[in-house]
Amino acid sequence: MLKGMRLLVAPDKFRGSLSAAAAAAAIASGVRRAVPAAQIDILPLADGGEGTVEALVAALGGRLQETTVTGPRGAPVRASWAVLDRQRTAVIEMAAASGLALLPPERRDPFLTTTRGTGELLRAALDAGLERVILGIGGSATNDGGTGMARALGYRFLDADGRELPEGGGALERLDRIDASGRDPRLDSVRIEVACDVDNPLTGVRGAAAVFGPQKFDPAEPPTREQIARLDAGLARLAEVIHRDLGVDVAGLPGAGAAGGLGAGLVAFAGGVLRPGFSIVAEAVGLVDRLEAVDLCLTGEGAIDASSVGGKTAVGVARAARAQGVPCLALCGTVGRGARSVLEEGVAAYFSLCNRPMTLDVARSDAAGLLAEVAEQAVRAFLAGRSGS
Repeated sequence: MLKGMRLLVAPDKFRGSLSAAAAAAAIASGVRRAVPAAQIDILPLADGGEGTVEALVAALGGRLQETTVTGPRGAPVRASWAVLDRQRTAVIEMAAASGLALLPPERRDPFLTTTRGTGELLRAALDAGLERVILGIGGSATNDGGTGMARALGYRFLDADGRELPEGGGALERLDRIDASGRDPRLDSVRIEVACDVDNPLTGVRGAAAVFGPQKFDPAEPPTREQIARLDAGLARLAEVIHRDLGVDVAGLPGAGAAGGLGAGLVAFAGGVLRPGFSIVAEAVGLVDRLEAVDLCLTGEGAIDASSVGGKTAVGVARAARAQGVPCLALCGTVGRGARSVLEEGVAAYFSLCNRPMTLDVARSDAAGLLAEVAEQAVRAFLAGRSGS
């Protein structure tokens, strides 16, 4: 088995230390120490959030693009996205154009922030004549229900006097009418798959404003209950007008509350389909087909804990591996509470790269070396178990 051993190395990023591609390279180097002649298929992955563009380009050989778009507070930003030529597909992360990380804390304000830049990236994909868009919507700075995105694609949002509303979530309470007469007709010829890993509705106690809104203010000035209630009311009004003017019911749609209501906006304004992010990425890279050809799979990400079973990459890979009868080992930075739950989902065993007492800074700075070491030992343990030694 050693001479012809075939492995798939398919990790997500290790946040704060390694990209998915860097993590995959480190794991592969550790595997080669244990089995120098191993045949290794390297497949960096993502769950539709940050790192999706990089992972898909690394896996499929796409090309990166840069487009200047409107940032979350109106200033221009240079946003990276990707084209997968063979699939006629654009890969976009809304965080690159409308993300929280683009703003210093004192500039964060979901009453004012806009998703217009995300719409401009969609327009760039349309300009390129692409047939499909994979759009990850994690990490937003916004609570505008996707209205900024829609403006970039020709929609207008009007008050009772017929005047255009200002951008941001704060004006939505005054929405009276949606003018779709300028909608970009090219939206009808593109398939938009929205990588969405939450099932929160648009409004209410589990809605966009209540659950995610507080994260989008300046941490030094947390929002009041009244402010959150106003944002929620604005999204509720938006849902009402969408239903009346466009005939689309987003009020109770699972995932509509993702990214400050961008989930709802992409469905209503662009015909988007909300799907689990990992599923979109796994299909794009042909994960199942690649698992059929291997004897062992190694996956991993920054942390394994109770939340891992809710759509994270490592468990997604393990489930797919189990369905193909392939054992799967998971490597991680930290092992948190509830980690044992992943053992019921196809993970045969999990291993932390922290092989001795160390600070977080040390673990991050030497993540590649530590990950290679734990990968080597994990494979050696697997082989010992297989041989009965």
